[in-house]
Amino acid sequence: MRKRYLIEGGVQGVGFRYFTSRLANRLGLTGWVRNLPDGRVEVLADGDPALLSQFEAELRRGPGMASVTNLLGTEIPDQSERFNSFEIR
Repeated sequence: MRKRYLIEGGVQGVGFRYFTSRLANRLGLTGWVRNLPDGRVEVLADGDPALLSQFEAELRRGPGMASVTNLLGTEIPDQSERFNSFEIR
């Protein structure tokens, strides 16, 4: 399963991408995370649905300095692009 997450709040400049990368690697997920110009963080993650659910719950908390105010998760049906790891973009 593949999901795209858009995370809003105080999520840039607080280590959110590094937190996300470490979490994804710990759970065995692949994909990427990046900052958006509008202050949000975008994540694309592939993996087992149960692990993605756990991933999402942790993203909602974020690292200690972050303040997540909203998280939108959307399943992505097209999985033509394959990932071998999880990277910070």
